[in-house]
Amino acid sequence: MNASLIVHSAGPGVSIQDGGRPGFLAVGLSRGGAADRLALLEAAALLGHETADAAAIEMAGFGGIFEATGAMRIALTGAPMRARLNGEAIAWHASHGLQAGDMLDIGGPLSGLFGYLSLGGGIDTPPVLGSRSTHGVARIGRNIRAGDRIPSGEDTHLESVGQRLEPRPRFTGGTVRFVEGPQTALFDEESRDRFVNTAFTRDPRGNRQGVRLVFDGRRFAVKGQLDIVSEIISPGDIQVPGDGSPFVLMPECQTIGGYPRIGTIVPDDLAIVAQAAPGTRLRFHLVDPVAALADYRRQRREEADLRYKVEPLIRDPAAMRDLLGYQLISGATAGDDPG
Repeated sequence: MNASLIVHSAGPGVSIQDGGRPGFLAVGLSRGGAADRLALLEAAALLGHETADAAAIEMAGFGGIFEATGAMRIALTGAPMRARLNGEAIAWHASHGLQAGDMLDIGGPLSGLFGYLSLGGGIDTPPVLGSRSTHGVARIGRNIRAGDRIPSGEDTHLESVGQRLEPRPRFTGGTVRFVEGPQTALFDEESRDRFVNTAFTRDPRGNRQGVRLVFDGRRFAVKGQLDIVSEIISPGDIQVPGDGSPFVLMPECQTIGGYPRIGTIVPDDLAIVAQAAPGTRLRFHLVDPVAALADYRRQRREEADLRYKVEPLIRDPAAMRDLLGYQLISGATAGDDPG
């Protein structure tokens, strides 16, 4: 029988997420899925998954306490959070081995917002519409809570633990690239220039649907805003509602909207906004669509090679309970359903 994680406690924003449900916009369902998809890819590299976006436990702002019912592997990716295994601090952006009865305690983030706990055998909850992701807006599944059991799939590489991977920087804000969209030209030149020269701050008001940005200065607006017809929108779109503060759409955004969009964030930079904790500063940089597409293709090639960037996790042998699970020469070895 495969191992499970017993949930003893969980923060309010803990859920199961994978790559989401593409292809359902026509029936009013946004893709959803992980707020930081790169964290899933990094976990796949650490655990040797064939599937690049296997389901993981997404922890927004706080983790929880989990107990292993048997031998299993885990990977901790995304925003680094305070993590302890049986009371001992363990590394983030790394893979670890758990045994039956082991207690994993994950607290708040050290930087960023969304941390991820992945299992070596993947999460084995029943898929809905091809995905295990919880979609709160569509009421598909629910958030994880105390008393749940998170089942693991079969893991045939239990001995392969103690790996680390340097994450792509994205947890402290910075510059976010975007491209023009169908309504960018509705903003006058002065507004477009001011947008790229403004330092924005992540507002506390935000969730998996969208993130509001605040700033000093005049509000952004277009003439004839009330005459804009609602149309398809998607994660990464930068809407400007009536109050003039930009609003970045996230994975569980609605599927249509009528607010003007000053642009759309390139997919690989959306995680920078998702991982921006309240108060984090963000700036926007306009890029050419051709250059953005070329970079997108380059990023996909780099993601395919992530597994080659995994390194041994250096640990003190005196503190390693599972010493025999490590090749010391090479440094590596082979309730309710919340989903």
